Amino acid sequence: MPRRAWLGWISTLLYLPLLYGLGWLTVQPLVAAGILGGWRADQIALLGTGLSFLLLLLTLPLRLGRTWGERRPWRALGVAMGWGVGLRSLLRGLLKALLLLVFVAGVLLISGQASWDGGLTWAQVVNAVLLILGVGFAEELVFRGWLWGELKQLLGGGAKADQRALIAQAAIFSLAHTRFNLGVVPMAGLLVGLLLLGLALGLQRRADGGSLWGAVGLHGGLVGGWFSLLAGPLQISPTVPLWLAGPGGADPNPIGGLLGWAGLAALLWVRRRFW
Repeated sequence: MPRRAWLGWISTLLYLPLLYGLGWLTVQPLVAAGILGGWRADQIALLGTGLSFLLLLLTLPLRLGRTWGERRPWRALGVAMGWGVGLRSLLRGLLKALLLLVFVAGVLLISGQASWDGGLTWAQVVNAVLLILGVGFAEELVFRGWLWGELKQLLGGGAKADQRALIAQAAIFSLAHTRFNLGVVPMAGLLVGLLLLGLALGLQRRADGGSLWGAVGLHGGLVGGWFSLLAGPLQISPTVPLWLAGPGGADPNPIGGLLGWAGLAALLWVRRRFW
């Protein structure tokens, strides 16, 4: 591989870890000075992650200008697509997330593996909205925005490179989110489910003409919606089969089970013309 290509891959591999490290280092003087004395460890980690994401937002335009030769970085990332396009894409993604959640919850309720108890509080609704916009936007900007485009550049550009980059970003997304302390079977289930989700999110962006907001709605809607269901009305039996609902017992991750696989496979089939 030519020296310039090696440098490109190294730059891609180090970009996010360096930003994360800078965010962590920025927080440490505040911890040492006792300014964050009343904060829990997870809150301090969240602050560091937030600072890292802020650095990502500040540096992405510069990086895309230098490495991609892109004069309109936020459009290339699928963010600045116009209010109309963005809103329609977001709503389509949220609708698909709702349908997937209804499918999973419905099967669990009908099979007797879950019960419906009460509703959502306003605090839970607000938390769900924050998860949709926060987690959905942050992760989609990284994986379906920057990483997908970066891999396409490194693989030579063009339709074939874009296709390989689509699969590669889904594989990296899966590895980055899988919990490796669950055992072989649960881990394998999560790996497969997350790979399907990464592909579905990529095809969602293609179907939206490059807009990132549909993937934000789908991803954020699944995370925020499922969290809200478990925190509120949906009570799942702790003995629910792992193969059906995924690992976690009464707090399962359906991405790692048959229900999640089936729902995502159906979504991929619906989007097959964008493959």
